[in-house]
This record gives sequence, C-alpha cells and structure tokens, in this order.
Amino acid sequence: MEQGAARERATERPSPPRVDPGRAGAECTEGGRAGEPGRADASRVPEQARGGRQGVYARGEHTHGEPEAVGLPAPRVVRHSVRGQILDALRAALVDGELVPGEVYSAPALGERFGVSATPVREAMQRLAVEGAVEVVPNRGFRVTERTPRELAELAEVRALIEVPVMLRLARTVPAARWAGLRPLAEATSAAAARGDRAHYAEADRAFHRAVLSLAGNEQLLAVADDLHRRSQWPLLSAPALRHGVLVADAAEHTALLDALIAQDLTVVEALVREHFTGSDG
Repeated sequence: MEQGAARERATERPSPPRVDPGRAGAECTEGGRAGEPGRADASRVPEQARGGRQGVYARGEHTHGEPEAVGLPAPRVVRHSVRGQILDALRAALVDGELVPGEVYSAPALGERFGVSATPVREAMQRLAVEGAVEVVPNRGFRVTERTPRELAELAEVRALIEVPVMLRLARTVPAARWAGLRPLAEATSAAAARGDRAHYAEADRAFHRAVLSLAGNEQLLAVADDLHRRSQWPLLSAPALRHGVLVADAAEHTALLDALIAQDLTVVEALVREHFTGSDG
C-alpha cells in the first residue's frame, strides 16, 4: 500500500500558477523579460535596459558611465508607466515651443532623443492627437498643430461660457475658508511665473482652475474644462515668446480672484475670469 501511494505521489503534477492580469502591466519595470508568459510587453521597458542610450530610465536600471542624451529634456522615470513620463515631457516641450508648430516628428526619432523605444512615444503622441496638440501624418509621424489667433479666441469664449457662471454660483455659496485653502495653488503659479518656467506654470495654472471648479462637484465639468484649458495653452506658430512680466501678471490674477471670491464680489469675479481667459496663458 505504501509503495502504491509513493507511485501516486510521484505522478502528481503541480497546478500551473494563476496569473493576475491586473499585475501584468506593473511588472514591466520590475525586471520582466520579453516573451515570458504573464509578463508585460517589453516595448514598455526603456531601450537602455536592453543596452540603449541614457535618457528616461526604468526603476533599478544601471546607468554608470553612460552618456547623457542630447535633445528634449527627459526626466528620470519614477513611476511604472514609461508612456506617462514621455507624455509629460512632450507636453512640456509643446508648451515651451521645443516642438515647433507645423513640423512633423516621427516616433522613432523622438524615441532616440528620449532614449526609449518608439512604442511609448507613439502611444503618448496618440493621446496628444486626441487632445488636438498634434495630428497624425500617415507613414511619417505626427505634425504639431498650427494654431491661429481666432482658434485661441474661440477657446477663450467657450471657457468663459462654461466657467464664469460656475464661479459666480460658487462665489455665492462656498465659505471663505475653502477659498483661502486654495492659496498655496495660487502661490505655485506665481513661483513658476517668477522663474519664467512656462511648462510648470501651465501645470500649476490648470491645477488651480481644477481646484476651483472641483468645488462644484461636477466631474464632467472638470473633464471638459481641463481639456479646453490644455488646448488653449499650446503655442501659436506666429506667437512671440511670452514676456516674463506678462506671465507674472497672469499668475497674480489667481490671487486677486481668490480675494474677490472670499469677499463675494461677483462683479470683480466675473471681470477677472473673463480677462484671465483672454490673456496669454490663463
């Protein structure tokens, strides 16, 4: 009987491990190898992890002695999503004018500049195409959208139609303490403006407006308003570089708006918001 039991144990096969599909994408920066079952697509891992040049780095990569990449600024990856890092860097390059309106950029070429494969660049560019920042050029890449002053004016008009009534309603109902809690966000825009950092100012500006509109409790409003805001920040082909003083004045309007909201001065709130939208970056 014992010999029979031993033979049965010898023929038992362990069940295959269960693969959690929710973790597959997160493993791409945890040391996964291409082609293994349950692993994420190797294209999400920067090329320098497979011997490429330095640029955007996946977590835990060895980079000693590698040369710095030349081209667009590429922050080190600190999150799981390489595409997210590339998308942030491309947005900053658009705001700064490093990606020129009317020019065509290929995903492989941008991948070389960032030190990653073409796949995350292509995915990020597809997102920018949805946002209206670039357009797809078949078999070539992506062309940075050429904007006109009329388009910018139309965006400002639509933003005013949406946001002015909301802010006037909030000015009547939101306690002063809630508005005072947004001062650090207004100060962040002023700090970025003082440095002349257009990319960080753009992010801080949208963060301030999102925080104000979030008090309305309408997620659809936030999504639409943020999309319009981002579209209004892409530079025009013929637009001169934004002067430092203009950027500082634009940021100061955030503090003035908070003061008017705290005082429930509806006339000043409406005037400030409309003027802010017709400015260079608001």
